[in-house]
Amino acid sequence: MSSMLPPTDSLATGIGGLPHSDPRKACDEVLAIFPEVPYVPTLPARRISESIVFCDSPLLPGGVVAADRLTVDRSRDLVTEMERIYLDFVEQNTGPYALTEKYASGFVEMLGRVLPSPRILKCQVTGPVTFGMQVVDQDRRPIYYDEQFADILPKMLGLRARWCEQALKSIPGVTRTLVVLNEPYLSTLGSSVIPISHDAVVSGWHDIASLLDDGLGVHCCSNTDWEFVMALSPALISFDAYTGSREFLLYAVAWGIVPADYRVFAGETREDLLQQYREIRQQVTEYVTPRLFDSRSLITPTCGIRFATEAGAREIMETAAWISSRIRGDQTG
Repeated sequence: MSSMLPPTDSLATGIGGLPHSDPRKACDEVLAIFPEVPYVPTLPARRISESIVFCDSPLLPGGVVAADRLTVDRSRDLVTEMERIYLDFVEQNTGPYALTEKYASGFVEMLGRVLPSPRILKCQVTGPVTFGMQVVDQDRRPIYYDEQFADILPKMLGLRARWCEQALKSIPGVTRTLVVLNEPYLSTLGSSVIPISHDAVVSGWHDIASLLDDGLGVHCCSNTDWEFVMALSPALISFDAYTGSREFLLYAVAWGIVPADYRVFAGETREDLLQQYREIRQQVTEYVTPRLFDSRSLITPTCGIRFATEAGAREIMETAAWISSRIRGDQTG
């Protein structure tokens, strides 16, 4: 069963996506800017197979990629393909779910590194709600509305997450890991237009958590039913604090205070973003102690950095690290 994280002490890290095409350069920059809480970069601009959903789709029952779309072909023998996942889940057989260079060049590159004892090494896996809502069948119906797929997706993605956790811990210097489910579609919780079953979300979360030994977090860059999300007991909640903030301090929180959209970022100064974070801290510490706030916080961009140049992405990451340095200086000064 997944576990909670050690104190994060207002350190900085990133979310996932970068605009880079060279995985070596992407990993070099992440490790240089975020040495204490590095993350495995994803490179969706490199090819579509490395973008969200696609990157975790190789074993999707009936999965077909055509014209840059991922769909399900129900004419295939889905029963046999699903039975294989169920059996792997019961046996915790993660071998078939290993990441390859085609789907995760940043991950493969990071596996070849030696890290100087980071506190936590973080990676992302597509969450089952987002996966199931973005993939459709021949009738253009999201597969998450199919009870069988809603049940199988968390098991498939959980096996992927477990493989990732084990692989990260094989890297010299790594002792603690965090797998974050990338779940932008959690923003639809409570929507009458795009109904999502809360029971299915809970069941899926527990399927994935049951496979992990270390931290399991969630990232949603839009507003959602945070009380429901907290009830899942994630090790980390990652959200867009630039456009809105709430109380999350029961768990470690990644405050997405630096805009990941370079057009928005370019209109801000570092000092303005630092002041915005300090205001959030002041508001929240009216209800919790400053020590608790600081010990359970991370500072990040609002989301994955995709629509920027490589130089722009570096600026955004460096700004998150700078804010962290100033905040940690406040604590010790």
